[in-house]
Amino acid sequence: MIRKEEVFKIGQFAKPHGIKGEISLVTNCDLFDDVEDPCIVCEMDGILVPFFIEEYRYKTDTVMLVKLENINDEKAAREFTNREVFFPLEDVDEDDLVGDMSWDSFIGYTVIDEQHGELGKITDVDETTINVLLQIDHKGNEILLPAAEELITAADHENKTLRVSVPEGLLDL
Repeated sequence: MIRKEEVFKIGQFAKPHGIKGEISLVTNCDLFDDVEDPCIVCEMDGILVPFFIEEYRYKTDTVMLVKLENINDEKAAREFTNREVFFPLEDVDEDDLVGDMSWDSFIGYTVIDEQHGELGKITDVDETTINVLLQIDHKGNEILLPAAEELITAADHENKTLRVSVPEGLLDL
């Protein structure tokens, strides 16, 4: 059985494309290029289920058309509409991982700053503005930290920690 700790969110299915079972996947990752038999994971009826990718192609920079094995018509593809899409951690090189993960995959991670030490746990991600913010519970107070790869110095997915280097004065706001 697949556990939540063994996968990370890479995007979300939109709607079926055509009548042969293709589905639009909104994502910013290109992990499928690095894996021989790519597999994605979706939550179905409360459990995480793997689906093998028969073929895929890029429609735009952020939309990929995916054909899953045994999904051969629009009706079957429609079952995936608006479902979150996950990728197995074991199939990716940890050094390349941060750029391919969606920010809400880091909810529950403990943030540790190089200067200030432990800041707290990420409780939510605010994507309502152009600048995505990580909401961190710092001793009962909320800290908003820009979700920027440049600030992250290391990510330990096994221990769910995110090491950051926050610019001087940013936490004083």
